[in-house]
Amino acid sequence: MTSKQRIQAVINHRQPDRVAVDFGATTVTGIHCKVIAELREHYGLEKKPVKIVEPFQMLGEVDEELQQIIGTDCVPVFGPRNMFGISETEWHQQRTPWGQEVMISSGIDLTPDARGDIYVYPKNDRTAPPSGIMPSGCYFFNAIERQQQIVEERLDPADNLEEFGPISDSDLDYFTKAVDKAASTGKAVVASFGGTALGDVAMVPGLDMIAPKGIRSVAEWYMSTLLRPEYIQEIYSRQIDIAIKNYEKLWARVGDKVDVMYICGTDFGTQDSQFCSPETFSELWLPHYKRMTDWVHANTSWKIFKHSCGAILPLMEKFIEAGIDIINPVQINAKDMDSQVLKDRFGDRITFWGGGIDTQQVLPNGTPAQIKEHVKQQCEVLGQNGGFVFTSVHNVQANVATESLVAMIDALQEIRGIK
Repeated sequence: MTSKQRIQAVINHRQPDRVAVDFGATTVTGIHCKVIAELREHYGLEKKPVKIVEPFQMLGEVDEELQQIIGTDCVPVFGPRNMFGISETEWHQQRTPWGQEVMISSGIDLTPDARGDIYVYPKNDRTAPPSGIMPSGCYFFNAIERQQQIVEERLDPADNLEEFGPISDSDLDYFTKAVDKAASTGKAVVASFGGTALGDVAMVPGLDMIAPKGIRSVAEWYMSTLLRPEYIQEIYSRQIDIAIKNYEKLWARVGDKVDVMYICGTDFGTQDSQFCSPETFSELWLPHYKRMTDWVHANTSWKIFKHSCGAILPLMEKFIEAGIDIINPVQINAKDMDSQVLKDRFGDRITFWGGGIDTQQVLPNGTPAQIKEHVKQQCEVLGQNGGFVFTSVHNVQANVATESLVAMIDALQEIRGIK
């Protein structure tokens, strides 16, 4: 099987020739740039600045050389601008606070201030308040909330829709070229078109906006799902209206060259519970997801990739009812998220894109032998009859030792019969 055929088999619940793998195809299946550099050094690859493909989390590019070593079957298509609304088409070389040379968007300056903090500005407009900060000693950016005073009678759903709108001709051209390039690799293409956040708290603060209006505090947003449900419903409904029109244009341009579409990272689970009940999900989110997924399934060949961390077992049936094809990161270390239970109950109806290795305990703290055994066990449980793409439980963080990630890669190569 080719990589594209392998992913197609898996997401259609057919047994592939070997375990399918993704590292780097989305912003939730990535590897921190520090670890990318260490992996390159370990494998004797050319020393060069790592390209930052997602600056908010400082994720590094998994380039062709590392794709070959890890055995990845997917490649990404990201948008022309990052979360801060800054162009991802022009780059410059800079040194990170931890001493690593990277290539990063020209609109981001990694020079620390007197306190050792690094700030980033929406659309690189230095006259606006900063929307992100990398505190001294940190390895990624945090959002800076710029919530204006909320006046109930003046709240307008349009204020929370300012960053969503019809796709421009220039963006259509960008995605067309990016998809063509990705498809030429022979790997499966995972596209992040954007536009369907539906309450993704990473997007709520409006990091790309000069002066965000509406509800832009994460805490206020969560409270609004209970206190202002009509307001939230209107935002979601309009988001889906806009998204479907954009998808029509995108499908006309890229068609089935795209295999999987990442829709959003709205989290519904904590470590031990859920942010909402199944009943609340059914009322506030499910109709909007389903309207979007129904259109995609009726008019395209794309499979829909949904990210949600946490203990989401009670919501799995709802995700399936909503038309979600793929769930990530499959947080096997959260309450009741037992791999065998998940596979037995839902494995023939939804694809598990993740759950390959626990990134809270096993990957950062396990011995190489423990890591290899864990990887083999996860592949045995989740890999039966398709419906499984191996990747870590969320992104690989900067504190992961090289030998630990190499142990994971070694185990994968053994399982896949390429070592």
